Amino acid sequence: MKKIINNPEHVVDEMLDGIVSAHPEYIKRLEGFDVLVRANLLGDKVALVSGGGSGHEPSHAGFIGEGMLDGAVAGEVFTSPTPDQIFEAIKAVDQGQGVLLIIKNYTGDIMNFEMAGEMAAANGIDIKQVVVNDDVAVENSTYTTGRRGIAGTIFIHKIAGAAAEAGKSLDEVQSIANKVIDNVRSMGMSLTPCTIPAAGKPGFELEEDEMEVGLGIHGEPGTYKDEIKTADEIAMILVDKILDDIEYKSGDKAAVLINGLGGTPLMELYIVNRKVKELLDEKGIEIYKTIVGNFMTSLEMAGCSISLLKLDDELIGYLDAKADTIAYKSL
Repeated sequence: MKKIINNPEHVVDEMLDGIVSAHPEYIKRLEGFDVLVRANLLGDKVALVSGGGSGHEPSHAGFIGEGMLDGAVAGEVFTSPTPDQIFEAIKAVDQGQGVLLIIKNYTGDIMNFEMAGEMAAANGIDIKQVVVNDDVAVENSTYTTGRRGIAGTIFIHKIAGAAAEAGKSLDEVQSIANKVIDNVRSMGMSLTPCTIPAAGKPGFELEEDEMEVGLGIHGEPGTYKDEIKTADEIAMILVDKILDDIEYKSGDKAAVLINGLGGTPLMELYIVNRKVKELLDEKGIEIYKTIVGNFMTSLEMAGCSISLLKLDDELIGYLDAKADTIAYKSL
């Protein structure tokens, strides 16, 4: 195992300290907890908390800031954060208007976030939650009942965050978040596995000429292994699967997210995006906005995912609203 770390047991703690040291204008850490919150919490608004296992950076701390999240909870690598950590995040960000929990559909995350939400409710904090399940690859997986939550989660952070910043009520922000969830679909693929620091060896194996189609962000098995395809062929596989799952008519608008899994150069992501545009143009789908980069990674895994968000005027307004965070900025 070759990694730039000190002790595998301390990677999350040291990473969080490093993030705060680099970006004190955006975030601060709750002392004694693996929780990051906005450096300057905005009062009198609904607060948003998300999180999950570490190893997906910049998710989720990279999306704390104006127009997106107010707090993020970091579990150990690929491990759900504990309820007490989540509860501390909720208490820290609550400004009296309630807190929305944005949870990716993994069994541990749902159980622990819901437990923390119950603890918060018992302490008089108004709590709502949404569960993101954008992955069209598999219906059930190693970690889930139902579809997994992957990179499409970034659209929920962005649009729900904008709605909260605009002064919408907790019920309204939850409704808008669920509208995004209903309209976003994603699918990914990998060329290489990744290595969890504490394990010291790759989580699965791929031959030199193989790729895994439909895998999850923790290295969960996908739908099948195949011989490595060209960028255009990969884009076609992923886009076709997404469009088989949600109806788009000619003239519909979409936001596109081409997400790297941590070990893929931007050069390759842009080549994939080139084909995605061509495929959507052929179907008469108008691309309103394209986002390319590393947003929800899987340590050093080489691969990518594609997310499509079907837009209407309301979602466009929130997508275009100002956001200023470490990993996502729109002005």
